[in-house]
Amino acid sequence: MSLRRADRQVRREELKAVAESRHTDYSRRAVRGDALTGRLGTRTASCLFIGGGLLLWAAAALAADRVQQPSMFSPVSTPAYDIRELSFLVLGLCALIFIVVAGMATYIIVRYRSRGDDRREPPQIYGSDRIEIAWTVVPFLIVVVLFLVTARYIYGIERKEQAPDALEITVVGNQWWWEIRYPKLGIVTANELHVPAGDERHAAPAFITLQSADVAHSFWVPQLAGKMDVIPNKTNRVWIDPRKPGLYVGQCAEYCGTQHAWMLLRVVVQPKPEFDRWVAAQQAAAADDASARAGAKLFVSLSCINCHTVRGTAANGVFGPDLTHLMSRETLGAGAARNSPESLRAWVEDPATIKPGALMPAMRLSSDELGQLTAYLLTLR
Repeated sequence: MSLRRADRQVRREELKAVAESRHTDYSRRAVRGDALTGRLGTRTASCLFIGGGLLLWAAAALAADRVQQPSMFSPVSTPAYDIRELSFLVLGLCALIFIVVAGMATYIIVRYRSRGDDRREPPQIYGSDRIEIAWTVVPFLIVVVLFLVTARYIYGIERKEQAPDALEITVVGNQWWWEIRYPKLGIVTANELHVPAGDERHAAPAFITLQSADVAHSFWVPQLAGKMDVIPNKTNRVWIDPRKPGLYVGQCAEYCGTQHAWMLLRVVVQPKPEFDRWVAAQQAAAADDASARAGAKLFVSLSCINCHTVRGTAANGVFGPDLTHLMSRETLGAGAARNSPESLRAWVEDPATIKPGALMPAMRLSSDELGQLTAYLLTLR
């Protein structure tokens, strides 16, 4: 009997020791959890503070910048309107899902939080057929709805028929600039796309053929249409029908090399009479200014003519932008600099000072030659 009592006493002490060790372990876990929560809370507060500061800085920068910021939420063309409507639907569904999930998580955290000094592990429940079916079927139905609605919008945009009198434009992506051709009008320019504006009664659609001369690019003007890849050896097409005159900025949206960020596209939407005047000016031959004859002779004697075209001269290169009406454009290097006499001189002297990695080489001209060549280019309006 004494041996049995002693054995029972030993077992009780062992069980008591195990229970105490578990309690100590839970207490340590709780302390570590509280410390970790405190550190995460501090880091979260720091991140929110820094993020708020960055948002305020960005808002101030945008307010100070008068250049219109491209936004898919400010459409002026039918494809862009359709994309905005679809985006609102997707954002609405995502917001609803977030509210439901975040609300349930908040309720559970508050309702079943640890109370007082009770550090016991809560009951563990494994599996629920109803819940598992619900979180499988509901997301599946949401995905099906989004797929069908998206397919409808894509079909509506892609199946647009081209009218016989519609404006035809070909845009060719190059590293790192855009060549723009108007086949029916006999116009070739670069980096600035001019189209007429329509209205609610009379649309003015423009159908754009997209090609690439080297690597993969992506044509994107958020306020006019969605993104469309520009792929070597493949032709893609988009169309726009802008209804509001103005300047709309686009961007190559596919990384294409060193100067991808400076491959901008300016779309100038003009009233029809103003667009007709622009067409007439672009169809004219290059200016022949007697005061710049020395620069003109120098231009055709240099390797410039191997890459650039100036209609009416010996320059008929196709590897670089057409310069016939160079000074009618607002920027140089696809948005890298304003098209001013000072920027033009710096560009001709060494393009890498403005756009590092540009494929145009430095001309290595003397100061007098650089002045003559710049003076000639300034006459090409």
